[in-house]
Amino acid sequence: MKDFFYAIQDLFVDVLFAPYDALRALELDNWWLANIVSWIFTIICFLAIIYWMKQLNIFDNNNEEDKSISSHSFL
Repeated sequence: MKDFFYAIQDLFVDVLFAPYDALRALELDNWWLANIVSWIFTIICFLAIIYWMKQLNIFDNNNEEDKSISSHSFL
């Protein structure tokens, strides 16, 4: 049973975390390359927020949103 848990440890440490070890080593050489994944996710989130705001503006301009005061039937 102990070997099973050591196998899981080896899988995570040696295989699945290898890209993170490479990024950690790369950070010492070039900060921008090491953080490129974070920058890509930041840009994707920024574009998604812009798209979401445009969609909200479209629905607001068409008066499709329910703006009644009581939003729940129990109120």
